[in-house]
Amino acid sequence: MPATRILLNELDQTQSLTQGEYKSEVKKLQLELLNMQLELHEKGIPVVVVIEGPDAAGKGGVIKRLTERLDPRLMRVYSVNKPTAEEFARHYLWRFWCKLPQRGHLAIYDRSWYGRVLVERVEGFCSKAAWNRAYEEINAFEKMLIDDNAVFLKMWIHISKDEQLGRFKRREADPYKHWKIGDEDWRNRKRWSEHIIAAEEMFEKTSTEIAPWHVIPGNYKWYARIKALQLLNAVVAKALGRKSKLG
Repeated sequence: MPATRILLNELDQTQSLTQGEYKSEVKKLQLELLNMQLELHEKGIPVVVVIEGPDAAGKGGVIKRLTERLDPRLMRVYSVNKPTAEEFARHYLWRFWCKLPQRGHLAIYDRSWYGRVLVERVEGFCSKAAWNRAYEEINAFEKMLIDDNAVFLKMWIHISKDEQLGRFKRREADPYKHWKIGDEDWRNRKRWSEHIIAAEEMFEKTSTEIAPWHVIPGNYKWYARIKALQLLNAVVAKALGRKSKLG
């Protein structure tokens, strides 16, 4: 397994698009993805997409652009929060087995099983032995899915600490976005450095040849959304035996 060393605080956040470029590209990419979705269904190929990143990184906006033109009958989006009492009483991967897509369907996870080596590690919700053991467990879990013919994509949408602060303040000032910000977000921000260390170790230990991590600069939302669409289209096209026309 190749080690992938990614330094998040040194990520180039200058990539951007004009509004015209964004509108043109998003329309073409979404149409291509829709057409491929129908072919995936006909061939019975499941798709698993994992999206992680800091609070306010734009994960929801990315997911909206990935899914808004797709057939909703063939896809599910899961927003992963803290486990229920029933889930907590079992192995941490149990609740994700129950949410895997059936053949020919797409599942997108807004946060995922990686919580074990991210927030659970940082907040002390599991022991050091447990989160250290989880790297191999996760790699084995993902390999099983891929060996079973699933298309697999892992994306980390990243923003700078300054950009996160600006987005937090804008959410607090906007009555339509108050629901997007809470005490937990501010608490997580205080431990920014610890979360960065956890993420960078996660990349190093779980970015494999068959399931690599793709880190997307997210300070410019239009760029992040187009990049995510390009990545998804590329892996789906490859699974269908062709090259993405637009990636």
